[in-house]
Amino acid sequence: MKTIRFVLMFCLALLGACDRAQTVVAPPKQNNTGNKLLAPEKGLYTGAYIDFGEREDDVSLEKIESFEQLVGKRQAIIASSSFWGEQTFPDAGVRIISRHGAVPLVFWSPWDRPYKEGRGPDRFSLTSIIAGEHDAYIDRWADGAREVGSPIIVSFANEMNGSWFPWSGVHYGGGTVVPGTNPPLFQGPETFKKAWRHIVDRFRARGANNVQWVMHLMDFSMPNDKWNLAAQYYPGPDYVDWFGFSLYGAQFPSDEGFADFPSCFDWPYTELTLLDPKKPIMLCEWGVGEFPQKGDKAAWIRSAWDVMQDSKRYPRLKAAVYWHERWQNSASEGNADEENAGKVSDLRVNSSNGALRAYRTGVASPFFVPAPIFAR
Repeated sequence: MKTIRFVLMFCLALLGACDRAQTVVAPPKQNNTGNKLLAPEKGLYTGAYIDFGEREDDVSLEKIESFEQLVGKRQAIIASSSFWGEQTFPDAGVRIISRHGAVPLVFWSPWDRPYKEGRGPDRFSLTSIIAGEHDAYIDRWADGAREVGSPIIVSFANEMNGSWFPWSGVHYGGGTVVPGTNPPLFQGPETFKKAWRHIVDRFRARGANNVQWVMHLMDFSMPNDKWNLAAQYYPGPDYVDWFGFSLYGAQFPSDEGFADFPSCFDWPYTELTLLDPKKPIMLCEWGVGEFPQKGDKAAWIRSAWDVMQDSKRYPRLKAAVYWHERWQNSASEGNADEENAGKVSDLRVNSSNGALRAYRTGVASPFFVPAPIFAR
């Protein structure tokens, strides 16, 4: 998911009338049926998160179809979230996405209410998961996924190499060396891996074989220390189906300019390829805000499309999911003067006419695959 911001959503006037014609988007022709998503041999899947509400789980067919009309292309992957504090399996949303012909990507976050960043572990801590305290809920979720039957991609505890979520490695001993290990293993990542394996093992025991697991990191580790790199969090080839990462340009009015997409993409992609020679890579989240005084959003999107289509340099990139959302930033608790408070972050593809043109033109390329390929 994006870094969660606790905001009051409100409507703003569009920055300009969209200079687009209504596009009729044909249903995808699925290559076969089955319960596993295959990576396309050529090109990559296009996907999106489509502003599904503050908890990121308010999936509706209307929102999906509206986005596809907006960009002129079907989406092979549709993302949403499931927070552990709700203690539910998102059955309705997952089925809407599957029936639409797309594959659900669910950001499954071990997080209790209120969903606020910057806090340490809560009752859904990684250690409590390892201890089996939440096995009943994990099993219910696995059963719900199994009953759906069609493929589901799960990103459990994403961006664990950051510092903002309660499951981040920094909260579980960070770079403290596990006694007796040589070469050294580190407590933060080791705790994460144990929780990951515990969950995957339970899913398999429940027969939820239609679930595929994406190990989803932030593009650059924070802190950027050896103990916090992707390799330390990798639970092994038997426990991961996809590698993934988030990459954003400017998201807030206070950000200094636009982070350059090509240079930001190269390192995390390379880092993940070193973990395994074959596993496909997914850009699980990407996007940039509309801040004309800081940079050109349309140019940023164009450069992103160019990088993604460089299949000679990045042959294992097989999916990209855009974060299409607008929000009003709120002040941190006890700090009403926070620089971004009351200001808007607009990552939507239609935040301006130029941004929409750049997105529509890029995604129209046949390189971006709108129909999932399934196999058993």
